[in-house]
Amino acid sequence: MKRGLPPYEESKKIAVAAGTVLLSEGTKSGRIYILDEGTLEVARGETQVAVVSERGSIFGEMSLLLDSAHTATVRAVTPAVLYEFIDGAEFLRSDPETALLVARLLAQRLYSATTYLVDLKRQYAGHGTHLAMVSEVLASLVHQQPGEFLPGSERQDSKS
Repeated sequence: MKRGLPPYEESKKIAVAAGTVLLSEGTKSGRIYILDEGTLEVARGETQVAVVSERGSIFGEMSLLLDSAHTATVRAVTPAVLYEFIDGAEFLRSDPETALLVARLLAQRLYSATTYLVDLKRQYAGHGTHLAMVSEVLASLVHQQPGEFLPGSERQDSKS
């Protein structure tokens, strides 16, 4: 059963043709897209990362939250209908429920990535291969915190 989408007042519903690039790796758009219908491909370089057709799937959130360029290209595989938020940051600020869902999604992705890396570390323990760097990657994922984050306050520099 497909879940319904709430009406998004700050968005416009757009229809795109197969082959349309919504987000380009290495660029910064500030946009967020939510899939209503169709199939989209996520690719990094020439490598396809995912093919997504689940209604309610969100794209562009990582770039927006990290204030960085898109880490992947998102392209329509079939004709698709999406909600487009030109100012994705404003949308997330104005809709705490969606912001919480995005936080949960990103937490799930981090959990999956760390679980995978732990499994790799266990499988290759003692092999002395190039996978020895898995420990460093895990430590980085678990302990990396943005320097300017102050819980309970607006984001600001913590330079003293």
